[in-house]
Amino acid sequence: MKIYLTMATEMINHVHIEVIRKGADLGDLTIGVYSDSILERLGRVPYMTESERMSVFRAISGVKDVVLEDDFHFTKNLQTIKPDIVIRGSKHTATDKKIQETISAWGGKILEIPFTKGVVVDEFFRKISKQGYLPEVRRRKLNYYFKNKPLIRIIEAHNGITGLIAEKTAITTNGRTKTFHGMWVSSLCDSTAKGKPDIELVDHSSRLATIQEILDVTTKPIILDGDSGGLTEHFVHNIKSIERAGVSAIIIEDKIGLKKNSLFGDVGQNQDDIKSFCEKITAGKKARSSQDFSIIARIESLILNKGQEDAIERAKAYIQAGADGIMIHSAKTSPNEIFEFCDEYVKFGNVPLVAVPSTYNTVTEDELEKRGVKVVIYANHLIRSAFPAMLKTARLILENGRSAEADELCMPIKEILTLIPE
Repeated sequence: MKIYLTMATEMINHVHIEVIRKGADLGDLTIGVYSDSILERLGRVPYMTESERMSVFRAISGVKDVVLEDDFHFTKNLQTIKPDIVIRGSKHTATDKKIQETISAWGGKILEIPFTKGVVVDEFFRKISKQGYLPEVRRRKLNYYFKNKPLIRIIEAHNGITGLIAEKTAITTNGRTKTFHGMWVSSLCDSTAKGKPDIELVDHSSRLATIQEILDVTTKPIILDGDSGGLTEHFVHNIKSIERAGVSAIIIEDKIGLKKNSLFGDVGQNQDDIKSFCEKITAGKKARSSQDFSIIARIESLILNKGQEDAIERAKAYIQAGADGIMIHSAKTSPNEIFEFCDEYVKFGNVPLVAVPSTYNTVTEDELEKRGVKVVIYANHLIRSAFPAMLKTARLILENGRSAEADELCMPIKEILTLIPE
């Protein structure tokens, strides 16, 4: 007798073993391990790869075969295996109806076994989620997103509370949940939050302290704004401390001299020559300890009005030097020059393309994705939205000699307490 059982878990407990044992007692047991894409659609980021999960189940006594399951209704595997019994847990009514339609062609049946009896499932998932605080788990998440997500959505965070907003904010429309996949720690927002100008005045240790505040209360990957990376000799040293801190990727820009924010306009900035910046990328790649840590090269050619040819030439050179991604930047209010770059980039670019639509903010994620953009960074929106609200609150208190008029601008204390975990 042929038995088919699907498994989505990465943490096997005694209940899973019991179900597997019962299945093996009934006949030749094949386990269908949910693919990464299925787990992603269920809202879970796998910590183990598909092949690793399959290897775990192959090692369990009584399992005859293990296959990859990439269909919610199991149709292809069912028609190939033609099991006599499909073992299912409870509360799968809609899916089970489709499965039953398939296996009835050869007289197959569904056997319902309660998978979770005697187990607090939420506790297991809490234990798994705690692993998200670990640096390697965060880096693995980001690399999983690079390989499997059509678009990665990143928002800036500059302290613990904004990290929590990035971590917890979600909306559900038409049955699909949208969240942010990670956080951008920018020099602009970090400097502004400290009341200092964005000219690399905030030193490396202070940047690391901000990162640590965010890491302490979140599990999502961090992409760090590394400015120019500084001197190559300093960059390779800083890479090690950034990795140890738990950052998943760093973006460095091909500018030299005193850093000034690109969106200021014409402030007399200079671009590094291609050979020198390539050497910095290569040195950084050699200095990293984790293969999952990404170094992304940011191209300033469009900002500096050097044109598309210069930007494309640099993109090709930086990829050749080992860049794990390319960020193209623009200060225009129209996305046209970004689109023009994208149209050329897709012809040769074999690493993720990053866009930061701060000035050309009418463009949609769908439009960028269609042009080949993999990562969209909302680089400064939380601090820009917070400042006007805080300023207005302060003025209302001064104007009225009390705080009642500012209440509508303030989150209730109970919601603040709920946002922050105990």
